Amino acid sequence: MKTAFKPVSVALHASASAIALLAGAPAFAQDIAASSASVSVAPDAEESSESIVVTGSRRRDENVQDIPLAVSVVSADSLEKRGDFTLGQIQQQVPSLQVFSFNPRNTNINIRGLGSNVALTNDGLENGVGFYIDNVYYGRVGLSQFDLVDLDSIEVLRGPQGTLFGKNTTSGVINITSRKPSFDPEFSAETSIGSYGFHQIRASASTGIVPDLLAVRLSAALSENDGFTVNKTTGTRAQDYLNKSVRGQLLFTPNSDVSIRIIGDYSRQKQHNVMNLFVANHTTYADGVTIPGSFAIRAAHFPGYTLPDFNAFDRVGEANSHYQANMAGYGVSGQLDWDLGSAALTAISAYRWWDWDPANDGDSTSLPVVVKAQQANRQRQFSQEIRLASKGNRTFDYVVGAYYFWQTVRGYGATGYGSAAPTWFLAASTPVTNAALNGYEVNSYSEPQTKTVAAFGQTDWHITPSLTLTAGMRFTHEEKKGSFEQWVAGAADISGFSAETQAAILGTRANFNKVVPRYETSFRDNSLSGLLSLAWKVGPDALIYGTYARGNKSGGLNLTQLPASITDPTVRPEKVDSFELGLKSQFLDRRATFNAAAFWTEISDYQTAITDVDPANTAVVRQYIANIPKVRSRGVEGDFRFAPSDAFSVYASASYTDAKYVTYTNAPVAPELHGILANNLSGEQLPGVPKFAYSLGADASAPLVNLGGKEVGVYAHADWSWRGHFNTSSSNSAWAEVASFGLLNARVGLKTDDGLWDVSLWAKNLLDKDYFLSLSAAATGVVTGQVGEPRTIGATLRTKF
Repeated sequence: MKTAFKPVSVALHASASAIALLAGAPAFAQDIAASSASVSVAPDAEESSESIVVTGSRRRDENVQDIPLAVSVVSADSLEKRGDFTLGQIQQQVPSLQVFSFNPRNTNINIRGLGSNVALTNDGLENGVGFYIDNVYYGRVGLSQFDLVDLDSIEVLRGPQGTLFGKNTTSGVINITSRKPSFDPEFSAETSIGSYGFHQIRASASTGIVPDLLAVRLSAALSENDGFTVNKTTGTRAQDYLNKSVRGQLLFTPNSDVSIRIIGDYSRQKQHNVMNLFVANHTTYADGVTIPGSFAIRAAHFPGYTLPDFNAFDRVGEANSHYQANMAGYGVSGQLDWDLGSAALTAISAYRWWDWDPANDGDSTSLPVVVKAQQANRQRQFSQEIRLASKGNRTFDYVVGAYYFWQTVRGYGATGYGSAAPTWFLAASTPVTNAALNGYEVNSYSEPQTKTVAAFGQTDWHITPSLTLTAGMRFTHEEKKGSFEQWVAGAADISGFSAETQAAILGTRANFNKVVPRYETSFRDNSLSGLLSLAWKVGPDALIYGTYARGNKSGGLNLTQLPASITDPTVRPEKVDSFELGLKSQFLDRRATFNAAAFWTEISDYQTAITDVDPANTAVVRQYIANIPKVRSRGVEGDFRFAPSDAFSVYASASYTDAKYVTYTNAPVAPELHGILANNLSGEQLPGVPKFAYSLGADASAPLVNLGGKEVGVYAHADWSWRGHFNTSSSNSAWAEVASFGLLNARVGLKTDDGLWDVSLWAKNLLDKDYFLSLSAAATGVVTGQVGEPRTIGATLRTKF
């Protein structure tokens, strides 16, 4: 049952009109707003719909319907209609995109079931989905978890993109473009309030400083809510957040052929996160045998402790240790665009910082068991890219370029045990067990470093006006090195014990967290990636294509306390082979768009994060990275959009993804399995991948009245997104299976035709669906989880001029 406490944030969600989850094609022409994905509207009936021109997908200006590539485009207009401002919200518009996390650092993204499949992040492992903002690659996925400010468009490119997008894009790319400075004065602002104490302010202003020479743009956002859950131990709210972001841009155009864009940004996020909620309490294995050290048995050692009710949707937790998820991200970049006549030269330089400061209650109970479990980060990166792209229509179009990337991630780990740890883990509180664990703390330091140099090129050979062959190749040289060490930061004085007892105490400590002398590891790797694609324009508004892509993802570094079975701390690179067939089409005077694609991707030495328990001591949870011999993802995607008039449109998008382990005979053993030493997951579905997902939506508008010379109209939006069940554990535990769920969002408003004012009421998760984001099953039989946001309602006031 649900408690009366029903806070809610505001995850402004909603709009359907312009997303294209297509498979080979993307974006529903009608609602995409101009910008870097610029839009032009033709006057005659044959060109009655907008042509969506994107520059990011293949580094040249192209109509998205003419690109032999599966790409979804989410426009600024669509983001505004839905009220989306985070990447997690945007995934509802793209069924083949999955974003899931325990906290911002432990966020992972997969596209078509590939990329990263469990939410836990290892500093030595890079994601298979590249994340770019304004042509700058972000080396840490946590950087994507800030509010997205003043956006122009978002492109989701599916499948390997290793030719033109270089760093670790074996599964796809999320390419985000912000609004550029304008020489004409413009201003936009909005404020929102909602349930669960949600409030948000966003504003953007731009103007020319020196006519036709220098323009500036300043954008800022602040959003906050009081939290969706309650910590009954402290009597405070949890899962709250405070996000602040500011972005400044300068555009310098010394002449009509040259433009220089300088961007500086700063974002800060504060959250009391993560407080896990209890979901289930198993006392027996799947075969009915009693779990010897179950959660219930351990809790019984504390007479004053009351078991939680294990109904996570009461949204009540009980952590007693401090927990937080605070981070800051900031950076500066410069982009030079130089029109050389027959070609365009682009150069981008960027330096970025990311500071991550967490704190976690390691046991999620009100008992002082694991009082500290955290990994702080200080990430720094520099990137430089230069490319030359042909312009105009010619027999051969081309893009050539070079890329350099440097990154370091300094990691500061800490694990500490409290006064309840001896009884919880060792079933006894004695002077010896207390000396072993009570107050025992270990700290660690790790620092993986990466240097990448790449050269790339891609050409389109227009064999005939309707037949085009695309070929691309990228050579990458990568060097990685890293170090790890772990030491005792605090422990009880054991000098009063006998030598034999001291040895036993030290042995107990080492069974939990041992001293690891500093070790170093490194490797160098050269790789080739590329693609071949044949596209046939079978009619003015119909394209079919076939693509083969070969991708590579750089190796990883296992910088952690490794299991004894792992003697080599390096992780092998991934090798990707991908095949795709696609159709893009428009009809009914381009008021209808249908796109579809079928794909088949195989990856050898697939990299994944592993979470398991030490067979010798089930109290010890181990986290490391490893290679899976082979995985495969195959499926189909499609989208349909129909706009019978300018006042009404509907859309539907769907994806079917069959992503499986092909060969994986030594997987971690699921906690519900008894007496099994090796787990064979060959043939099983990859975690974090719903087999089927779809979204539906509709937009409608109508004029109401002329007020003060301005036309006032009413508009409405509704969208429904559904995702099938998926697993969130590296062992495919039955206890970590997230049930399927569907979410309904809606918005209704009034606005003037010039946008001077726009007021709307909105609802996210209108049906108040209870659903899980992730589940974690422990060897003790207890299951904890992260729940999705409850129903949130609110109002938004916008203005622009």
